[in-house]
Amino acid sequence: MNGDSGMRVVALLMAAGRGERLGGAEPKQFLPLLGRPVLRHAAEALLRDGAVEAIQPICAEAERGRVDSILEGLPALPAVAGGATRQASVLAGLEALAGCAPEIVLVHDAARPVVPAGTVTALLRALERAEGAIPAQPVADTLKRVEDGTVLHTVPREALYRAQTPQGFRFPLLLALHRAAPEGATDDASLLEAAGRPVRLVPGSESNVKITHPGDLERVEADILPRLLPRVGTGFDVHRLVAGRPLFLCGVEVPHSMGLDGHSDADVGLHALCDAIYGALAEGDIGRHFPPSEMRWKDADSAAFLRHAAGRIAARGGMLANADVTLICERPKITPHAPAMIARVAELLGVPESRVSVKATTTERLGFPGREEGIAAQAAVSLLVPA
Repeated sequence: MNGDSGMRVVALLMAAGRGERLGGAEPKQFLPLLGRPVLRHAAEALLRDGAVEAIQPICAEAERGRVDSILEGLPALPAVAGGATRQASVLAGLEALAGCAPEIVLVHDAARPVVPAGTVTALLRALERAEGAIPAQPVADTLKRVEDGTVLHTVPREALYRAQTPQGFRFPLLLALHRAAPEGATDDASLLEAAGRPVRLVPGSESNVKITHPGDLERVEADILPRLLPRVGTGFDVHRLVAGRPLFLCGVEVPHSMGLDGHSDADVGLHALCDAIYGALAEGDIGRHFPPSEMRWKDADSAAFLRHAAGRIAARGGMLANADVTLICERPKITPHAPAMIARVAELLGVPESRVSVKATTTERLGFPGREEGIAAQAAVSLLVPA
């Protein structure tokens, strides 16, 4: 529930388009932006104000698994297949939500990776007095009507606004209007306008860019980067080796005669990496988030811990620039398993493999690693987080 108004709020994330104006084989919502898909940025931006309870993604049937994977770790419902037009896709999303019937639904373009702070809150406040609300900006440029490359006349720009998303509506009304509407609507607010229902405006923003043309990605990146502060974190963990336990290192089960002893699966690589992330965010350590005194974490897969740490980066509006893990042991040999470990860590963090390093060293048979009594790991991460 939304804490201010008691409204239940769900957002439709429209990702069924092909983005033909941008060119290229990849739909624009899947293009990388600062190392992560535009779609992921858009979803996190919707959630940042804390009012949206869940996201309902709408995409092409063939992309449903891909979209679910991109949104893993977020409060996202299973992706729904869209239709041949945007209006059909919105209706498919609304029908998917009919069972839970939220009070408010937001409709947002997945190609808009930036939702300025306060936009969702402003929409919800406007919806306390209206059945629809949209962010929009007044047109500043002179407008010309053109035919065959020749200017016919100047169009008055007074009272003209550029509509953006997310747009907010009372769910029952929008569902009813979409069910009754003929095909062709490209804007949900236009359905309310045609029905004589008032639509309120809230301030839009130049930073709310829709990725449409070549160069838009660079423009958004250039706008985001100066607002991000570099933060570095380190982590260290150690567990002793015991018989009768599987050995998990950096999310991969490694064949060995012994495993690591611990309350969870004792994956020292993932534990050190979690601590590095929590440290960079100044959010304590892994024991604070997953206390060993709680039995629900008994023998738990440490992948859940790293997903949580990655989620904390996203919740802060940040991104992981790189992660470096060093495993310290005599045996087993890590190099044969390093590619699989890198792939698994990158998957859990939701970043390209090129941002992850997993390597190993020994202590020249000195100390407990040298005596093969245990395995240690140290990790370092660099994050970019809004100041």
